[in-house]
Amino acid sequence: MTQTDDPIPVLLVDDLEENLLALEALLRRDGLTFLKARTGDEALELLLAHEVALALLDVQMPGMDGFQLAEYMRGSTRTRHVPIIFVTAGSADHQRRFRGYEAGAVDFIQKPIEADILRSKAEVFFDLFDQRRQVLRQRDELEAYAAQLRAADRRKDEFLAVLGHELRNPLMALRAGLQLLEREADGSKAGVIRERMGTQVLHLSRLIEDLLDVSRIDQGKIALRLERVSLQAVLASAIDTSRPKIDAGLHALTVDLPDEPAWIAGDFTRLSQVVSNLLTNAAKYTPSGGEIRLSTRLEADTVEIEVEDNGVGVPPEMQERIFALYTQVPGPDTRSSEGLGIGLALVKQLVELHRGAIAVSSEGEDQGSRFTVRLPRSV
Repeated sequence: MTQTDDPIPVLLVDDLEENLLALEALLRRDGLTFLKARTGDEALELLLAHEVALALLDVQMPGMDGFQLAEYMRGSTRTRHVPIIFVTAGSADHQRRFRGYEAGAVDFIQKPIEADILRSKAEVFFDLFDQRRQVLRQRDELEAYAAQLRAADRRKDEFLAVLGHELRNPLMALRAGLQLLEREADGSKAGVIRERMGTQVLHLSRLIEDLLDVSRIDQGKIALRLERVSLQAVLASAIDTSRPKIDAGLHALTVDLPDEPAWIAGDFTRLSQVVSNLLTNAAKYTPSGGEIRLSTRLEADTVEIEVEDNGVGVPPEMQERIFALYTQVPGPDTRSSEGLGIGLALVKQLVELHRGAIAVSSEGEDQGSRFTVRLPRSV
């Protein structure tokens, strides 16, 4: 029996319809499909469209006989490796056998055909065909896996380069701040210097926390503290967290919250992190003075949270992989190079841990983007 779900094609060639039906009846079983031709020309047409495991050729046919058909098959790179068994009612003298083997036959079967012998010989070629098909499939899978490994290795190199850049800049700023503090013994500028150093420390801590979160989720080590939380409280916390980024970009934030209280079963801190990441992402990819809108919709069983901006947008070719690790869209200025490209990937993982879903939509470059999160409501 075959090892795959795809049927194995068998070519039967004989000028008499009753002979074709007889051959099919002798070989018929699950996992086989039969291609039948009554002339050599018909057989060649079928071979152009199908790859076959075995060809059973009648020797004595009008026009192109079985020997000539076999020679044509051996002359084509597509069909030269197809096993051929000649079926003949004539004498199988030495000269005819020699011509058949010279044309590429692997065997001769005399009529009347012994069914067990035919099936036994044919099964050998069916198994070989199926094994070859499996080898080719495994080769393709290995090639695809190798391509994935190469892509992952390339992303790793890119990530390490970005990580080095992201860590170096705040560390250099901290070092410069320490040197300035040493020089400013009177402390007249110490407050400003400390504030700048605090900003860089916060940036470093957020980078490290994002890295740790991705690692925890991938290893299944992140634990949600599920409770009945207020949607309004989650959004208020997210706005407070992302407000410095929004204000730094001189953006106008519009918030549209439901009048009625809404509740979600989730982890307050992680849900706030989801929305704040989306808001800071919008601020990052929107030119200065842009518009950001946070809105919600309540449905019977779900809460829909939408973050929309009028920024650079997401190109169509990137929308399917925007939630992949280390993926970033070119932004309007140097702010787009900040971060490691893991914010949206982390958002997606956290949303899915809450049994929710996230989607992105954008009309294209400079057309803004809209991220929509759907979460189950709590009664």
